[in-house]
Amino acid sequence: MAKRLAIGFWKDEEGIGTLELLLIVAVLVIVAVAFRKWILSFIKKLFGEANEELGSTGSKDCLSTPDACKAN
Repeated sequence: MAKRLAIGFWKDEEGIGTLELLLIVAVLVIVAVAFRKWILSFIKKLFGEANEELGSTGSKDCLSTPDACKAN
């Protein structure tokens, strides 16, 4: 009886989609935490290059000086 119940529970696939989604989110969070310094430096570099390509159009550099972008 218990063996049959255990096998039935093991083969039951209800809720598997939710579990897979939670595992994917957990892995993404772990990767983001592990590589946060690299990710942040990449984003700063990317925005810095975009800012240089825009030239001096009067835009503010909000990454290096966030206080300059606050609304008055």
